[in-house]
Amino acid sequence: MTPGGTQPELGFGGGEHPPRFPSRWTRDLTLGARLAFAGGREGWLRTALTAIGIGLGVVLLLGCAAVPNILRAHTGRVAARADDFSFATTDLPRGDATLLVADIDTRYREWNIRGQLLQPEGPRAPLPPGLSALPGPGQLVVSPALARLLDSPDGALLRPRFEYPVVGTIGEAGLLGPNEYAFYLGSDQLEEVSRGPIGRRIDHFGAVHASQPLSPMLILLVLIIFVVLLLPVVVFVATAVRFGGEHRDRRLAALRLVGADGAMTRRVAAGEGLLGAALGVGLGIVGFLVAREFAGVVTLYDQSVYPADVRPSLALGLLVVLAVPAVAVGVNLLALRRVVIEPLGVVRQAAGTRRRLWWRLTLPVLGVAALYPLSPGTDLRDGTVAQIQVTTGAILLLLGVAALLPWLIEVVVARLGTGSVPWQLAMRRLQLGGGTSARAVVGVAVAAAGAVALQMLFGAAARANTVSTGQDPSRIQVEVSLIGQDSAQEVTLLHRLLATPGVTSGYGMTHFSIVDPAQLKPHSQGSQPGIWDLTVADCASLRQMLVIDECADGDVFQASPTGAPDPTDPHPGERVLIGDPDQPNAPHWTIPATARAVRSATDASGLTYTGLMATPGAISGSALPRPGIVVDLRADDDDPDAIERVRNTAAGVDPLADVTSLRATAENHNFAVIRRGLAIGALATLLLVGASLLVGTLEQLRERRRLLAVLVAFGTKRTTLSRSVLWQTAIPVLLAMALAVLAGVGLGAILLRMVHEPVRMDWSGIGLITAAAGLVVLLVTGLSLPLLYRLMRPDGLRTE
Repeated sequence: MTPGGTQPELGFGGGEHPPRFPSRWTRDLTLGARLAFAGGREGWLRTALTAIGIGLGVVLLLGCAAVPNILRAHTGRVAARADDFSFATTDLPRGDATLLVADIDTRYREWNIRGQLLQPEGPRAPLPPGLSALPGPGQLVVSPALARLLDSPDGALLRPRFEYPVVGTIGEAGLLGPNEYAFYLGSDQLEEVSRGPIGRRIDHFGAVHASQPLSPMLILLVLIIFVVLLLPVVVFVATAVRFGGEHRDRRLAALRLVGADGAMTRRVAAGEGLLGAALGVGLGIVGFLVAREFAGVVTLYDQSVYPADVRPSLALGLLVVLAVPAVAVGVNLLALRRVVIEPLGVVRQAAGTRRRLWWRLTLPVLGVAALYPLSPGTDLRDGTVAQIQVTTGAILLLLGVAALLPWLIEVVVARLGTGSVPWQLAMRRLQLGGGTSARAVVGVAVAAAGAVALQMLFGAAARANTVSTGQDPSRIQVEVSLIGQDSAQEVTLLHRLLATPGVTSGYGMTHFSIVDPAQLKPHSQGSQPGIWDLTVADCASLRQMLVIDECADGDVFQASPTGAPDPTDPHPGERVLIGDPDQPNAPHWTIPATARAVRSATDASGLTYTGLMATPGAISGSALPRPGIVVDLRADDDDPDAIERVRNTAAGVDPLADVTSLRATAENHNFAVIRRGLAIGALATLLLVGASLLVGTLEQLRERRRLLAVLVAFGTKRTTLSRSVLWQTAIPVLLAMALAVLAGVGLGAILLRMVHEPVRMDWSGIGLITAAAGLVVLLVTGLSLPLLYRLMRPDGLRTE
């Protein structure tokens, strides 16, 4: 009542003609927006927290909406600089518009460096994207990132590989991202040999490559990744809408006391939610525009993007902008159920009715019902029906976790007994305000449940997409190969590599082809009878590839897996040609009659050599053609930079030298790309989940400021209150993790059944997820302590 005894005009009573729609909606929505700022600084702070929370979610949602354009831009950049299409065409004749290209990619520590040799064959040779002119012989054009690396102290060991004058920089059009390491080196040494140029001859850049199709396992993995990464964001946005929910409910209950009906209360709540959502969307758009300007600074797993490529598609961007306010209104209206029934807002501070369990179980049951009918071996490539069914089932199961968690927290904390003072304070707070605590950790639960299922599926995918190479890195760590060099180059290369610091041992070999002219068919293409392999190496090297007891220089061996001579191989005493028979003066060689049949052994690189194996003395005196050279090296395990020095040495001998690190296993390319995307998305989601828990904890502390100040005034220690905050955060998180592990294992088992994979528990992965949740709890508690101590000051006793 006003001092004059009249009722204040709130716009919902006293009129003979109630306002009509839409003026009634406009009035009530406006009133809700005004109430969002009611209460002075307190109201502004509540609205700011809501806007910040929603804004963080919008930033991540817009980032996800930009993924299609990022992938499209990446594919376009790859296609624009592609030059390997000539392999599928007929031989391209030399002309004034042709260019010889050879790949000279290298690696430096954990960074891949793309490199190419360029040799123009005429004045109109094509330019690679990003170049304004071709570099001359011995001249270098580098990407900006590689230039920075070479100029930095970290690039000191890399510089010997690039001791050429830098004459230009690769432009944006020729790079996949601003932090890609790439270079072009001019050459005049790419020459024609009988089987084509050492490299490729092209007359243009740009090609469209058919991407490798994803297997059903990888399609399922991609679908679950999107669900697991995006659903916590949606949950977080819904949680942010309820920041300051207790104060909001009491304000709306007060409106009911002075005459507002249920419909008006809901419209006012919608107006308040719309304002917070609108501010959050605006803040999120601004945050996204600012964040994308720094996209080029970040490099994860060798991947970086240009800010201009990070732009949401129009349809997805509009969906985010419209869906977030709709979620805000829906969550606010859903939260009004108890307020409408109990108009006195203070009733919320007493024990309310217990949460119903039946409808919360409906969501996971529906999720299982959607997933289970998908029979083992369902091919997700056949269409979108199965994909939609998988996505819907996974979403329902994870939403079931979000629905069950408040009920679980309420049931458990109601049964927890007495304990220390911090424990009692935390439990009493959870018993009175379990809904607020549950909302703060729902995002953690959903993310953890999805992560457990994803970990199980990811482990199966890793086993299915990782193959053994047959290589043995314990014997040999590095292999250097070189094609088209003089035979004497092998000795030079081997000696220089063995003299490289960090190399402990090694062996080399040269490879030739030998030909029986009588068996060749004129103008035939492809493999044909009459062409065999000849490997030349010393006895120490041959013992790595053959099972032999005796060996001396001048010996020749016929190698086969069984040790018996292959009847299709040339026989001892037979006269053959070494190299290309079309080349003039191709040397002849008579296979010694003393050639012995021996059994092949698998060498450290995983190869089993067959055919003729000769020591250098057996072919001495022959004018040998240019062979292929292979050198296998063992490096010092305690010297991590040994392989970098090997790469420097090999590049100093010839830029075309290929240096390969031996690995026991190799990953499918598509799986490796998905794994990198998962790592990037998981990092963003983890940051958002941590922000969600932190903002929720700060919001709870702010609403309890007067209670905290009273406790301190009565002598409660700050350490006691700090430990109570820790328990108040830890107990919901522990319950959330228990429920998440249970739901995640169930979801993972169903998904593995779909792809015919046995259910295997990745306890190390589950332990890592649990440890991450514990770390988040400790970080949130530590970051909330400054606000907690501030709220304990005596001025917190003031009230309005």
